[in-house]
Amino acid sequence: MKPQRGFTLPELLIVIAIAAILLGVAVPELGALLRAQQLRTATNDLFSAIGLARAQAIARNGRVLLLPRDAAGADWSQGWTVFADRDGDGVPGPKDDILAVHEALPPGVTFAFSFTTSAAPYYIAYNGAGRSCNASSGAARWGTLSLFHGGAIRRIKINMLGRARACNPARDDNCDGPEAPG
Repeated sequence: MKPQRGFTLPELLIVIAIAAILLGVAVPELGALLRAQQLRTATNDLFSAIGLARAQAIARNGRVLLLPRDAAGADWSQGWTVFADRDGDGVPGPKDDILAVHEALPPGVTFAFSFTTSAAPYYIAYNGAGRSCNASSGAARWGTLSLFHGGAIRRIKINMLGRARACNPARDDNCDGPEAPG
């Protein structure tokens, strides 16, 4: 009779125990990795929307706005809308050209907004020259959007000419901005 091949029950239990220990050590790291990726994705999505707003303002030679989707116009984590404000009222409507809509971000991603005009609604507007501006006048408007998730921070800084750059305050110089909301 041939000896049977395979694992004995004690050997199988030892392998399962080792796998459980390794999984227990790895799960917290996987959570941190997931939060970091969600923050990078949110930052890249918003940075792309800012680039779209600026490019469309130049192409249309008119004002294009990027506005949070919540009713108060203050919570970027609820998503955003990029639109050509044809009727000049500062909110997307039937007379406006909706260029892009982004849905809500994953739970836990929060924002802080610090621009030259700091009162809600928190918007980013570009004029036909591609400069960041006030939605109701041509005055320059610049500042910083800070994104927070799981203790990590990413920022998008827009200068007075309208150019945007993304930065990480943990490794980049000149990446200051508002603190995480309390």
